[in-house]
Amino acid sequence: MKYDAIIIGGGHNGLVAAAYLARAGLQVLVLEQRPLLGGATVTEELLPGFKFSVFSYVVSLLRPEIIRDLDLPAHGLQILPLESTFTPMENGDYLVRWADHDQTYQELLRHSPRDAEAYDEYGRLMAHLAKAVKPILGVAPPDITTLDPRQWRDVASLGRHFLGLDDAELHALVKIMTMSSADFLDEWFETEPLKATMSASGIIGTFLGPRSPGTAYVLLHHYMGEIDGVFRAWGFARGGTGAIAEAIAAAARQFGAEIRTDAAVEQVIVRNGQAVGVALANGQEIYASRVLSSLDPKRTFLQLVEEKWLPAGFVNDIRKFRFLGSSAKVNLALDGLPSFSARPGYGPHLHGAISISPSIDYLERAYDDAKYGRFSRRPYMDIIIPSLIDPGMAPPGKHVMSIFVQYAPYHLAESNWDEQREALGDTVINTLAEFAPNIKEIILHRQVMTPLDIERVTGLTEGNIFQGELSLHQLFFLRPAAKWSRYRTPIPGYFQCGSGTHPGGGIMGASGRLGALAVLQDLKVPNP
Repeated sequence: MKYDAIIIGGGHNGLVAAAYLARAGLQVLVLEQRPLLGGATVTEELLPGFKFSVFSYVVSLLRPEIIRDLDLPAHGLQILPLESTFTPMENGDYLVRWADHDQTYQELLRHSPRDAEAYDEYGRLMAHLAKAVKPILGVAPPDITTLDPRQWRDVASLGRHFLGLDDAELHALVKIMTMSSADFLDEWFETEPLKATMSASGIIGTFLGPRSPGTAYVLLHHYMGEIDGVFRAWGFARGGTGAIAEAIAAAARQFGAEIRTDAAVEQVIVRNGQAVGVALANGQEIYASRVLSSLDPKRTFLQLVEEKWLPAGFVNDIRKFRFLGSSAKVNLALDGLPSFSARPGYGPHLHGAISISPSIDYLERAYDDAKYGRFSRRPYMDIIIPSLIDPGMAPPGKHVMSIFVQYAPYHLAESNWDEQREALGDTVINTLAEFAPNIKEIILHRQVMTPLDIERVTGLTEGNIFQGELSLHQLFFLRPAAKWSRYRTPIPGYFQCGSGTHPGGGIMGASGRLGALAVLQDLKVPNP
């Protein structure tokens, strides 16, 4: 049988692409190397009764049009809101930002009347900027090297869109595209844990510190997430992030897509310069009119196809594409709940995010270690306790804890990750114990996922959670390379649909959708 489209990789972007193509009436096959779907968007039961979102763990960026087009709630998707962000401080105090506006205002007032007044104005500005940039997330970048007038009309349309901003918003947008998150936030606030916790959104998944230029854009990238129309709203998928992948897969299957697991693709078959199918690791060959890769640019172009089919300049651009994995994950099964010295015992502050980011200096020192090839001695950590949000994630009376860790550079200067894995885990637990002294007593099981482990399991090069740095020279029409940002490749019939393309990473699905639309345009099939 010959398919209309084969999709390499059953991560959430690959599944989104499959669903859109099948929805348009194409015969679609998804091939996933692992025994379960989702890529980094998976839920696994590592200990009987304890379910973990092993890699990605929160959701906000998933595009509303994808939820709507694929009717994901009908396929089981349910997003539970994270109601707060709790930041314990080194002096024994704390800061909490609540979902309730008045509660947050009173909390900020306790730290700084000036910050309490500025917080709403800052939020309005960021919401306006997010809405201004949001349309870019749903369109293919123009090729600025082309003479095609249709694409230049797209450029002109974007230009008119941004010129529609008022002077203050346009000025702020230019600043946020070029400044560091720390410098940008310094213009608004004075409370250290507030600035640090907010600036952390600018360093997540990047090999940059809060004072590095360009991190303010990453902050905005994360601010563009929305749940039910509310910007900067974050949530947890009932059943873990794997439930997101399963909902998308269910939609794809309902539209007629075929999905295979334990089906690792060894090579894209190219004949006479045209992609015609794939060869699996078991030797089987499967043919299709179009092949889409949801893998990162390095694997898509430097591993799955022979270089002879690609222009030398393009190969050089892909070789220079920066990954710089910098994140790790620690997952814990707990016999009880952590008790933080700053706010002891159980309380609503444990139901949201817990951010170990007491100051900008704390984050910058964590980055200093990484610059020289060491994991952070006192890392930034973004923590949630999923079993408090969704009790089905753990047995009664027990809990699971998800700890995102920054910085853990892929390239260690003096050792390797197989030797340093447990040392990283110890550092994370020891640092957490400074704020929650009982944590060591309640750990039943620990899983430490280094950048190398993330790469080995998911195939993400260097364990980079965005399939490539979200730096200015790797965004929009430069992602992953000039002339090839519109989901096509130099090989006819071969397409990209992973987050190494515009608009980038996170559980967003936009790259999968736009990659599928490029195929439909190529086949002259209308998108229903």
